[in-house]
Amino acid sequence: MKQLNKDRYYKFSKYLEENFGTKVYKITLDAAFSCPNRDGTISDKGCIFCDESGSFSNLHSSLLPIKEQVQSAIKNLPSRYHAKRFIAYFQAYTNTYAPVERLKEVYDEAFSDDRVIGITIGTRPDCVDEEKIRLISGYKNPWIEFGLQTIHDKTLKLINRGHDYKCFLDAYNLCKKYNIKVCAHVILGLPDETKEDMLETAHELARIKIDGVKFHVLTVLKKSPLYEMYSKKPFKLLSEDEYCDILCDFLEILPPYTTVQRTAGTGLLTELFEPKWVKNKFETQNKIDRFLRERNSYQGIKFKS
Repeated sequence: MKQLNKDRYYKFSKYLEENFGTKVYKITLDAAFSCPNRDGTISDKGCIFCDESGSFSNLHSSLLPIKEQVQSAIKNLPSRYHAKRFIAYFQAYTNTYAPVERLKEVYDEAFSDDRVIGITIGTRPDCVDEEKIRLISGYKNPWIEFGLQTIHDKTLKLINRGHDYKCFLDAYNLCKKYNIKVCAHVILGLPDETKEDMLETAHELARIKIDGVKFHVLTVLKKSPLYEMYSKKPFKLLSEDEYCDILCDFLEILPPYTTVQRTAGTGLLTELFEPKWVKNKFETQNKIDRFLRERNSYQGIKFKS
């Protein structure tokens, strides 16, 4: 099996350039949706790793109409990155958690500028149904990002996700029915998970031929339930080398055509408690590349179709 390109894993930026013939950038939008794992529908505590920002690390105001958020983002990006095409990315909280009529209003606004050529919707697998998926399938180049984190139900219960793996699988299959691409978020280093547990998640995502993956390392944020848990009884967090090693193993198992949409991130640095190495995003990315070179390895080398 050959590498797809000079990179040792299939970067999402490469996928976008191959499919649209130009650089494409995501513009992050906030539709002020809530989350059933916070408003009491499922729980009022949220996932233990999530703080009040709802995984939203940018400074957009949800008080602005979506059209204004789109125009503001597009105004700034071309001068900085020579961007000509954009994807509307609804990131914070659960962006299908509203009646379908309201969703249509919000999504339609995202395409108020002709330079927006796609939409990515971050949500939970227990917050989609056929009517919502059918709506999303009608937009240009739709992606859905599901917060999977792990395939192991015991861990999903521990981190208070509020759903099991079957729920994710059902939502994934529904998306495939309507030809919507799916990106799964995976957290490495969740409490009580071994390296073998994490690689079982890799094998399962390879089996279903997932379209994209975003990797995260478990981080302890100061305003999260995990902070209270860690403060009372500290547990082992992954070192940077351990994270990079496991992530490289994970990449080797994934199909070569699965897009890798994130390998490292910083999140809200002001809220980060541990591990401190997460602050060095580019150093971590470079280390992942170095590990793969030293192994003489690449994404998909161990993939079995």
